[in-house]
Amino acid sequence: MKDLLGEKNFPYFSVAIAQVLLVRYYHVFLACSIISFLHVAAEWLYLGKYPQRFWLMVLVVVWVGGVAQACWIQPKLKQLHRLQFTRAEPRDREAMARGYRLWQGISKSSNVLLLAGLSVYFWRLANPLNRRGS
Repeated sequence: MKDLLGEKNFPYFSVAIAQVLLVRYYHVFLACSIISFLHVAAEWLYLGKYPQRFWLMVLVVVWVGGVAQACWIQPKLKQLHRLQFTRAEPRDREAMARGYRLWQGISKSSNVLLLAGLSVYFWRLANPLNRRGS
């Protein structure tokens, strides 16, 4: 990628390309979240299995985290990245770079938490309990 973009363009365009891919990833994530809610609703309507409150809350928290990533954190990262490379003052560029690193850390941390919550929820789906309403 560095050879393709060149030494001068690599710092900006490599991150910009990754951000385009991440936006598409979050759109797929939100579509899958909607499908999971439809799955829970279908189990409830057709099989009479009402999900336990804890598992429903795990699903809601994962969905809210995905919405926060797609609608709040990623646009903020995109804005800070663009401002970092459009400001003429080195002091402003450094401040934008610090802000970008902070928001990127928040994004990565929330991605790990979302992945952990999703993994726990899928484990629960793969290993259902024999109790009623599980």
